[in-house]
Amino acid sequence: MSVLVFVKHSLPLVDPGVPARKWRLSDEGRVRSRMLGEELAGYELDLVVSSDEPKAVETAEIAAGALDVPIEIVERLHEHERATVGFLEKERFERSVERFFCRPAELVFGAETADEAHDRFSKAVNGLSDRFRCEKIAIVTHGTVLSLFVSRISELEPFTLWKRLGLPSWVALSRPDFRVVEIRPAIGAGAPRAGA
Repeated sequence: MSVLVFVKHSLPLVDPGVPARKWRLSDEGRVRSRMLGEELAGYELDLVVSSDEPKAVETAEIAAGALDVPIEIVERLHEHERATVGFLEKERFERSVERFFCRPAELVFGAETADEAHDRFSKAVNGLSDRFRCEKIAIVTHGTVLSLFVSRISELEPFTLWKRLGLPSWVALSRPDFRVVEIRPAIGAGAPRAGA
């Protein structure tokens, strides 16, 4: 079976004074990225692709190193555009993301609507799927765009999926039908494992 594994990046070092788009991994995030690579070995991946954000690139580099496969950085796989929003405390941030999912055609959070973010991201994914038709690939990306994409090809509710995904986590899809075959909601000590 050919697979496409969507990976939410590992745990960043949160710095409220720096835009989230520029955050790098924390020490624990690097440890979890190695664990991610070890756990993804069962998929016998051929390639790891990453968004261009540092926390995703670092996650991909570490996981790909553990898997001994190449990495490629691809534009348009980045998170929903919200650099102008600034740092929000957890409750306010979650309410904003929930509104974003509930009102996909409206600009309610950041500089992109959910529909615009989905369109950008899905074009990048379709391009990768066309380029690597037979290869098994992992795409290291971000929780909001990952949840948007997966929810629109499945029965999963986007905000519920977004809240479920830890740092890192993954959703594996079969190809070419894009059916969810596995959800790994969190990686780390004591993290639960769950099927689709």
